[in-house]
Formats: sequence, C-alpha cells, structure tokens
Amino acid sequence: MDESRSETDAERAAPLITPLAIGEQEAVSIETRDVVFDLRDIDVYYGSALALEGVTLEIYKNVITAMIGPSGCGKSTFVRSLNRMNDSIPGFRLTGQALYHGNDIYASSVDPVEVRRRIGMVFQKPNPFPKSIYDNVAWAPRILGMKEGLDERVEKALRGAALWDEVKDRLKRSALGLSGGQQQRLCIARSIAIEPDVLLLDEPASALDPIATALIEDLMQELKRDYTLVIVTHNMQQAARVAERTAFFSLDVSDGKRTGVLVEYDDTAKLFTRPSDKRTEDYVTGRFG
Repeated sequence: MDESRSETDAERAAPLITPLAIGEQEAVSIETRDVVFDLRDIDVYYGSALALEGVTLEIYKNVITAMIGPSGCGKSTFVRSLNRMNDSIPGFRLTGQALYHGNDIYASSVDPVEVRRRIGMVFQKPNPFPKSIYDNVAWAPRILGMKEGLDERVEKALRGAALWDEVKDRLKRSALGLSGGQQQRLCIARSIAIEPDVLLLDEPASALDPIATALIEDLMQELKRDYTLVIVTHNMQQAARVAERTAFFSLDVSDGKRTGVLVEYDDTAKLFTRPSDKRTEDYVTGRFG
C-alpha cells in the first residue's frame, strides 16, 4: 500500500471543525513544562453513587487547559475537586491521588483553606459581594492578614483583571452597579488579589454577551503568563480559541447508571481535528452532545 496515500486519506477522513480558530493555538511542548496537577485514577463518589471514574491526567504550568463534554459528564465535579470545593457536599468522597506540585491535596494533614488560597476559583455566574468595588478585591487579603500595601494590591489585581481603567474613579461605589462582564472580571480580580498559583474557571463566560466574552477570553491569554488556568466550557469554539490542551469528558451509561469518564486528553488542535477516539470525533463534529 502507498503509505503517503494512506496518510492523505486519513487526513481527509479527519473531522475538521472549520469555524474553530484552532490554528491560533500552538501545540504545547509538555516535556519542557512543569507539572502542576498530577491526577491518578481519580474516582468521585456522592454517597454510593460513582459520579466520575478513573481520571488520569497531568495539568501543566502556565497553560490553559479546557474541560469539555456534554452536561452531566462530571467536568465541573472534576475541576471543583482540584481545590476541594466539593468537600462541603454531603456524601462527597474522592479516591486515587490528586497531587499538586507533588503534594496530595486530600491528605489528612492538608488544610483545605490553604489549598483554596493557592488554587482560586471563578464561577459561572458573577458573584460580587454587596460591597464596594475596592472592598470586594480587598476582602480576601484582609481575611488572610495581607493588609500591608493593600491599596497597591487592589490596584494590581484590578489591572491584572483588565478592569482598573474602568473603575479607578469609582472604587468606593457598589460592585453590584457593574455590568455582568465587569462583575466577572471583578471576581477574577478578587481571586488573583491573594496571588494564587492556579485559577479554575467554571464556565466563566456562559452568562455573558459576545463582547464581554471576548474580553474574558483575551484576559485569559494575559493571565496565563502568571497563572495556570483550567476552564470548564460547553462552548467548543471557546475551548478552541483559548486553550492549548483540552480534555473531553463523556458519560458511560450502563446498568441504569451514568458515570462520567475522561475519554481523551491532548493538544487542542489535535483533539479537534484528529481525535484518537470515535466518541471524541462524534462530539466535536456535532453528532451528539
């Protein structure tokens, strides 16, 4: 068989999602990147129900990693497990190893508050406190005793969230008066005010208009210079635009049970154009999901 022809046929058969700006993201050389999270055989239970099974992957420093998949497949459960946000849910239990810079974040000696200080989170719906813009950003530093140079810390965080120029003359006004997109950037500023190592973003733009979404996506590219970003999104175009690595989660339905599984994890461009698993191909080409 003509090997070059076979390769060409395979390329023709590969699913191409033409609207996605996947060409903008260069493949990440993972050999040269530090591992931030090393997840090994992670199972998540709620009571006796297995919600997520057998997740093994590594997340790399200063890389944007996207989690995609249909509703209910466990991608948000997985990301919230990275900073122990699920701990307060009755019946939650995690098995396997969740290593953060080589340290087991679920070890009995680990303080969950310290985990969340180092691994910040921004949620789907902007949730500013009913306080001033300044007090929103200053809240966590004050709680943690980081009171020295607080004005400079607040300004730095607002600049880091690309919000300073829009609010510098109204810092004492209520944060609830900001637009939805501004509120979400304020929540990002609030997270980075305590200088975390990682930012987890659970569908941070799903409630925003296209202009505000574009601002958040541009901001992610700036933030990855200083932080490792993990984003959950239902928007495949968004994953293709912003992420260098993408993990596809799906549902395993058997014996009347629905369990989330990690199907494929790879460079974003490869996952969208040359997926290794038929289930990934079906999802990114719109055959299901």
